[in-house]
Amino acid sequence: MAIDLWLLEQHQSGKHPSTLRFYTWSPPAISLGYHQRQYPEYWQDLTWQGQKLDLVRRPSGGRAVLHQGDLTYAVVTSGLTGSRLQVYEKICEFLIQGWRSLGVELQYGTEGRGYIHNPNCFGTATSADLVLPDSAKLIGSAQLRRGGVILQHGSIRLRSDAELFYQVFGAESFTNVQLPQNLSIETIIAALITAASDCFDMQIEVKPLSQSEWEAILAE
Repeated sequence: MAIDLWLLEQHQSGKHPSTLRFYTWSPPAISLGYHQRQYPEYWQDLTWQGQKLDLVRRPSGGRAVLHQGDLTYAVVTSGLTGSRLQVYEKICEFLIQGWRSLGVELQYGTEGRGYIHNPNCFGTATSADLVLPDSAKLIGSAQLRRGGVILQHGSIRLRSDAELFYQVFGAESFTNVQLPQNLSIETIIAALITAASDCFDMQIEVKPLSQSEWEAILAE
Protein backbone atom coordinates (compact mmCIF):
# COMPACT_ATOMS: atom_id res chain seq x y z
CA MET A 1 0.00 0.00 0.00
CA ALA A 2 3.03 2.23 0.34
CA ILE A 3 3.43 1.69 -3.42
CA ASP A 4 -0.17 2.88 -3.97
CA LEU A 5 0.58 6.06 -2.04
CA TRP A 6 3.84 6.60 -3.95
CA LEU A 7 1.99 6.18 -7.26
CA LEU A 8 -0.57 8.77 -6.14
CA GLU A 9 2.23 11.24 -5.34
CA GLN A 10 3.93 10.54 -8.67
CA HIS A 11 0.68 11.04 -10.58
CA GLN A 12 -0.03 14.23 -8.65
CA SER A 13 3.35 15.64 -9.69
CA GLY A 14 2.81 14.63 -13.32
CA LYS A 15 5.55 11.98 -13.33
CA HIS A 16 3.36 8.90 -13.71
CA PRO A 17 0.21 8.07 -15.71
CA SER A 18 -3.02 6.69 -14.26
CA THR A 19 -2.36 3.25 -12.81
CA LEU A 20 -4.27 0.04 -12.13
CA ARG A 21 -2.56 -2.43 -9.78
CA PHE A 22 -3.40 -5.88 -8.44
CA TYR A 23 -1.59 -7.64 -5.62
CA THR A 24 -1.91 -10.33 -2.95
CA TRP A 25 -0.42 -10.52 0.54
CA SER A 26 2.31 -12.71 2.03
CA PRO A 27 2.31 -13.10 4.95
CA PRO A 28 -1.37 -12.33 5.59
CA ALA A 29 -2.03 -8.93 7.12
CA ILE A 30 -4.63 -6.72 8.74
CA SER A 31 -4.81 -3.25 7.25
CA LEU A 32 -6.27 -0.48 9.41
CA GLY A 33 -8.09 2.52 7.99
CA TYR A 34 -6.11 5.75 8.15
CA HIS A 35 -8.33 7.17 10.91
CA GLN A 36 -8.89 3.88 12.76
CA ARG A 37 -7.29 4.33 16.18
CA GLN A 38 -8.98 1.58 18.19
CA TYR A 39 -8.38 -2.11 17.57
CA PRO A 40 -7.81 -5.19 19.77
CA GLU A 41 -4.31 -5.33 21.21
CA TYR A 42 -4.00 -9.04 20.45
CA TRP A 43 -4.01 -8.26 16.71
CA GLN A 44 -0.32 -7.40 17.12
CA ASP A 45 0.50 -11.01 18.04
CA LEU A 46 -1.63 -13.07 15.63
CA THR A 47 -0.13 -15.93 13.64
CA TRP A 48 -1.47 -18.13 10.84
CA GLN A 49 0.20 -21.28 9.53
CA GLY A 50 3.35 -20.39 11.42
CA GLN A 51 3.57 -16.84 10.07
CA LYS A 52 3.04 -13.67 12.08
CA LEU A 53 0.34 -11.45 10.61
CA ASP A 54 1.48 -8.00 9.57
CA LEU A 55 -0.47 -5.05 10.96
CA VAL A 56 -0.34 -2.11 8.54
CA ARG A 57 -2.11 1.22 8.13
CA ARG A 58 -3.77 2.14 4.87
CA PRO A 59 -3.47 5.62 3.36
CA SER A 60 -7.27 5.52 2.87
CA GLY A 61 -10.09 5.37 5.40
CA GLY A 62 -12.53 2.64 6.37
CA ARG A 63 -12.41 -0.23 8.83
CA ALA A 64 -9.96 -3.09 9.30
CA VAL A 65 -9.51 -5.57 6.47
CA LEU A 66 -8.03 -9.06 6.81
CA HIS A 67 -5.87 -9.69 3.76
CA GLN A 68 -5.68 -13.45 3.40
CA GLY A 69 -6.97 -15.27 0.36
CA ASP A 70 -8.01 -11.96 -1.18
CA LEU A 71 -6.96 -9.93 -4.20
CA THR A 72 -6.29 -6.22 -3.69
CA TYR A 73 -6.84 -3.71 -6.48
CA ALA A 74 -5.70 -0.09 -6.64
CA VAL A 75 -6.64 2.69 -9.05
CA VAL A 76 -4.71 5.95 -9.18
CA THR A 77 -6.21 8.53 -11.51
CA SER A 78 -7.39 12.13 -11.89
CA GLY A 79 -9.87 14.19 -13.86
CA LEU A 80 -12.99 12.56 -12.40
CA THR A 81 -15.74 14.96 -11.37
CA GLY A 82 -18.75 14.60 -9.12
CA SER A 83 -19.42 13.68 -5.50
CA ARG A 84 -17.38 11.05 -3.67
CA LEU A 85 -20.11 8.48 -4.30
CA GLN A 86 -20.32 9.36 -8.00
CA VAL A 87 -16.55 8.91 -8.32
CA TYR A 88 -16.78 5.55 -6.53
CA GLU A 89 -19.39 4.44 -9.04
CA LYS A 90 -17.32 5.62 -12.02
CA ILE A 91 -14.33 3.63 -10.82
CA CYS A 92 -16.30 0.59 -9.62
CA GLU A 93 -17.93 0.16 -13.03
CA PHE A 94 -14.92 -1.83 -14.25
CA LEU A 95 -15.27 -4.19 -11.27
CA ILE A 96 -18.95 -4.77 -12.03
CA GLN A 97 -18.32 -5.25 -15.73
CA GLY A 98 -15.28 -7.48 -15.21
CA TRP A 99 -17.04 -9.80 -12.79
CA ARG A 100 -20.11 -9.89 -15.04
CA SER A 101 -17.88 -11.24 -17.82
CA LEU A 102 -16.98 -14.06 -15.40
CA GLY A 103 -20.64 -14.83 -14.72
CA VAL A 104 -20.90 -12.97 -11.41
CA GLU A 105 -23.44 -10.18 -10.91
CA LEU A 106 -22.58 -7.48 -8.37
CA GLN A 107 -24.57 -4.60 -6.92
CA TYR A 108 -23.92 -1.83 -4.42
CA GLY A 109 -24.48 -2.37 -0.71
CA THR A 110 -27.31 -0.57 1.03
CA GLU A 111 -26.24 -0.07 4.66
CA GLY A 112 -25.77 3.39 6.12
CA ARG A 113 -23.16 4.73 8.49
CA GLY A 114 -23.69 1.99 11.07
CA TYR A 115 -20.44 0.57 9.74
CA ILE A 116 -18.43 3.02 11.86
CA HIS A 117 -19.25 0.92 14.94
CA ASN A 118 -17.98 -2.26 13.28
CA PRO A 119 -14.20 -2.86 13.33
CA ASN A 120 -14.47 -5.30 10.43
CA CYS A 121 -14.77 -3.77 6.95
CA PHE A 122 -16.52 -6.88 5.64
CA GLY A 123 -19.04 -6.91 8.49
CA THR A 124 -21.20 -4.33 6.67
CA ALA A 125 -21.75 -3.25 3.07
CA THR A 126 -22.22 0.45 2.37
CA SER A 127 -23.15 2.08 -0.92
CA ALA A 128 -19.43 2.17 -1.78
CA ASP A 129 -19.14 -1.63 -1.57
CA LEU A 130 -20.11 -4.40 -3.99
CA VAL A 131 -22.17 -7.41 -2.94
CA LEU A 132 -23.29 -10.68 -4.50
CA PRO A 133 -26.97 -11.52 -5.16
CA ASP A 134 -27.12 -13.28 -1.75
CA SER A 135 -25.92 -9.97 -0.14
CA ALA A 136 -22.48 -11.39 0.74
CA LYS A 137 -19.90 -8.65 0.38
CA LEU A 138 -17.32 -9.45 -2.30
CA ILE A 139 -15.47 -6.14 -2.61
CA GLY A 140 -14.83 -3.47 0.01
CA SER A 141 -13.27 -0.24 -1.26
CA ALA A 142 -11.83 2.96 0.19
CA GLN A 143 -10.59 6.24 -1.22
CA LEU A 144 -7.94 8.86 -0.65
CA ARG A 145 -8.16 12.22 -2.43
CA ARG A 146 -5.38 14.75 -2.82
CA GLY A 147 -6.53 17.67 -4.86
CA GLY A 148 -7.85 16.26 -8.11
CA VAL A 149 -5.96 12.98 -7.74
CA ILE A 150 -7.72 9.88 -6.39
CA LEU A 151 -6.41 6.64 -4.97
CA GLN A 152 -9.13 4.03 -4.68
CA HIS A 153 -8.22 0.58 -3.54
CA GLY A 154 -10.12 -2.38 -2.26
CA SER A 155 -10.08 -6.01 -1.22
CA ILE A 156 -11.76 -8.71 -3.32
CA ARG A 157 -12.58 -11.76 -1.18
CA LEU A 158 -11.71 -15.01 -2.91
CA ARG A 159 -10.60 -17.79 -0.57
CA SER A 160 -10.89 -16.50 2.98
CA ASP A 161 -10.01 -18.87 5.81
CA ALA A 162 -12.92 -19.01 8.26
CA GLU A 163 -10.75 -20.05 11.21
CA LEU A 164 -8.40 -17.09 10.77
CA PHE A 165 -11.38 -14.76 10.33
CA TYR A 166 -12.81 -15.95 13.68
CA GLN A 167 -9.38 -15.54 15.26
CA VAL A 168 -9.27 -11.89 14.15
CA PHE A 169 -12.87 -10.76 14.50
CA GLY A 170 -14.18 -13.14 17.16
CA ALA A 171 -17.75 -14.38 17.16
CA GLU A 172 -18.85 -12.14 14.33
CA SER A 173 -20.56 -14.10 11.57
CA PHE A 174 -18.37 -15.32 8.71
CA THR A 175 -20.03 -15.36 5.30
CA ASN A 176 -18.34 -17.43 2.64
CA VAL A 177 -18.56 -16.01 -0.87
CA GLN A 178 -20.00 -18.30 -3.54
CA LEU A 179 -18.04 -17.87 -6.77
CA PRO A 180 -17.76 -20.02 -9.91
CA GLN A 181 -15.35 -22.93 -9.48
CA ASN A 182 -11.88 -22.95 -11.04
CA LEU A 183 -11.56 -19.17 -11.29
CA SER A 184 -7.83 -18.47 -11.01
CA ILE A 185 -6.47 -15.13 -9.84
CA GLU A 186 -4.87 -14.75 -13.28
CA THR A 187 -8.25 -15.18 -15.00
CA ILE A 188 -9.87 -12.65 -12.66
CA ILE A 189 -7.12 -10.07 -13.18
CA ALA A 190 -7.26 -10.51 -16.98
CA ALA A 191 -11.04 -9.96 -16.96
CA LEU A 192 -10.74 -6.85 -14.78
CA ILE A 193 -7.97 -5.38 -16.95
CA THR A 194 -10.12 -5.88 -20.07
CA ALA A 195 -13.09 -4.26 -18.31
CA ALA A 196 -10.98 -1.31 -17.11
CA SER A 197 -9.69 -0.71 -20.63
CA ASP A 198 -13.29 -0.65 -21.88
CA CYS A 199 -14.80 1.41 -19.04
CA PHE A 200 -12.05 4.04 -18.98
CA ASP A 201 -11.59 3.96 -22.78
CA MET A 202 -7.85 3.64 -22.40
CA GLN A 203 -4.97 1.50 -23.61
CA ILE A 204 -3.50 -0.39 -20.66
CA GLU A 205 0.18 -1.31 -20.74
CA VAL A 206 1.32 -4.01 -18.32
CA LYS A 207 4.55 -2.75 -16.81
CA PRO A 208 6.45 -3.80 -13.67
CA LEU A 209 8.09 -1.22 -11.46
CA SER A 210 11.64 -0.42 -12.53
CA GLN A 211 14.67 -0.76 -10.28
CA SER A 212 14.89 3.00 -9.84
CA GLU A 213 11.19 3.17 -8.94
CA TRP A 214 11.64 0.46 -6.31
CA GLU A 215 14.59 2.40 -4.90
CA ALA A 216 12.50 5.59 -4.72
CA ILE A 217 9.65 3.76 -2.96
CA LEU A 218 11.95 2.12 -0.42
CA ALA A 219 13.61 5.48 0.29
CA GLU A 220 10.28 7.06 1.32
